[in-house]
Amino acid sequence: MPEFDLNLAVAAIFALIVLFYLLKFLFGPGQVFFRFVGTGLMGAAILFLFNLVGGFFNLTLGINVLTSLLVGYMGLPGLIMLIILQKMLG
Repeated sequence: MPEFDLNLAVAAIFALIVLFYLLKFLFGPGQVFFRFVGTGLMGAAILFLFNLVGGFFNLTLGINVLTSLLVGYMGLPGLIMLIILQKMLG
């Protein structure tokens, strides 16, 4: 029967802890990226639906990266702000 080596057990636990934090560090930015993309897609969907309904009232907004992220992040206040900004600028 193999005998228990305390140094090997401590080294294995330390290696697992280091591996955990290394993986957490590497996948952290990926999670931020996917949240950023999800916000943009949600904003684009909201703008698309607004353009479908707003077309009947002659209200449309352009769908691009900036407006999609703004509406996705801010929600309804961002959409209202873009409408007001468009009306103010002509």
